[in-house]
Amino acid sequence: AVVSTQSTGRYSKSQRAGIDFPVARIIRKMRAHPGMDRFRISAGGGVFFSSVLEYLCAEILELSGLACKGVKKRRITPRHVLLAIGNDEELHELLKNVTIPGAGVIPYVNPALLKKGRNGQGQSRQLQSMEF
Repeated sequence: AVVSTQSTGRYSKSQRAGIDFPVARIIRKMRAHPGMDRFRISAGGGVFFSSVLEYLCAEILELSGLACKGVKKRRITPRHVLLAIGNDEELHELLKNVTIPGAGVIPYVNPALLKKGRNGQGQSRQLQSMEF
């Protein structure tokens, strides 16, 4: 028989903290990490780390969803995640050494490579450059 948490008064650490990521699992993984046996990890540290991970995931998913809507698709692909990270300055700085499989590359054409027009400017249709 399934007993609700309301009648027994049993709550998980995630429920007590009010977050969706598993606090107990993250604490267990932090303690099992090599080299961490000489450090003490409090429950507050696991809650903080879980909430930071939850925030980062929510931010990336929100920006990926906007990138997905921009190309009129309904499914978020690795390409949309890459474009979302690349267009956000702070996320790009955080994840600059991360490779996302199946995402391709961020579009960029050096302005020096564009053909010169009659008026000495670049092409009439300028590609948006990503400067970091």
